Amino acid sequence: MSRLSSACAGRVSWDNKIMPILNIRRAEPEDVSSLSDCIDDAYSIYASRITDLPSVSEGIAQSIGSSRVWVAETKDGIVGGIILVPHEGFMMLENVAVRSDSSGMGIGAALIKQAEADCLELGLHQLRLSTHVDMPVNVRLYEHLGWHKSGRSGNKILMIKDI
Repeated sequence: MSRLSSACAGRVSWDNKIMPILNIRRAEPEDVSSLSDCIDDAYSIYASRITDLPSVSEGIAQSIGSSRVWVAETKDGIVGGIILVPHEGFMMLENVAVRSDSSGMGIGAALIKQAEADCLELGLHQLRLSTHVDMPVNVRLYEHLGWHKSGRSGNKILMIKDI
């Protein structure tokens, strides 16, 4: 169980929804189907309007085996997940997703806090990510959480957070 689990229970999130009791733990091979469904659900709001969106849940089994993958779960099952890939000098946040029916409760922020803890545990002091230019709500959330834009590459906005 993550150090964050007990801190997340019953808190009011940044948009005033009550966060359910949340357990953040390392993903296991048995989580592939549930995590894939969660990721697909989270991105479903973008699928019809972003034509160049890649397959967001492809390769989850491989990621669980080779990367640092965490899931957020409630009594209802997996409601979020984050995929982190350590690199020389930084940690890449490859994907963070929260089920649409659980968005706005601070679950994404809790997963990013886990990523920060993971980063520090490995002796790294910087997180990086890229997000699609047509996802401005995500950019605003990341900025709210202390990230800043570091550049742009095609349809991607590059962001960094020093820890």
